[in-house]
Amino acid sequence: MSAAVPERKKQDALAERMRRLGVTESDLIEKFVLGSGRGGQKLNKTASCVYLRHVPTGIEVKCQRERSREANRFFARRELCDRMEERLAGEVQARREAAERIRRQKRRRTRRQKARMLEQKRRRGEKKARRAPVSESE
Repeated sequence: MSAAVPERKKQDALAERMRRLGVTESDLIEKFVLGSGRGGQKLNKTASCVYLRHVPTGIEVKCQRERSREANRFFARRELCDRMEERLAGEVQARREAAERIRRQKRRRTRRQKARMLEQKRRRGEKKARRAPVSESE
């Protein structure tokens, strides 16, 4: 079995993942930038760093993991999918938290909670009553 077969499986899996997330190649802006950091003269001369921007969501990814441009293209797309899934998971989590907050608000109070709340209201009323302006007859 050659090395190209597992590579092809990875590419196909990534394409399927992008399709599930609704990411199309036409939605992406792809640029190749000169690399930076350690690597010496060769790195500074080749544009192997990949910049991806998903236009509908505005998610930006910059990848310079490997020396190969093709490998960086693959990793950049994978990173973009990861960020999209995180964003979707965050929205699901926010909806779940909102539903939980409403459920807690509608929940009946225990006798102890109700008694404590009424006691606090009574004290607050007494405090406000003491603030009343002093009448001239006193």
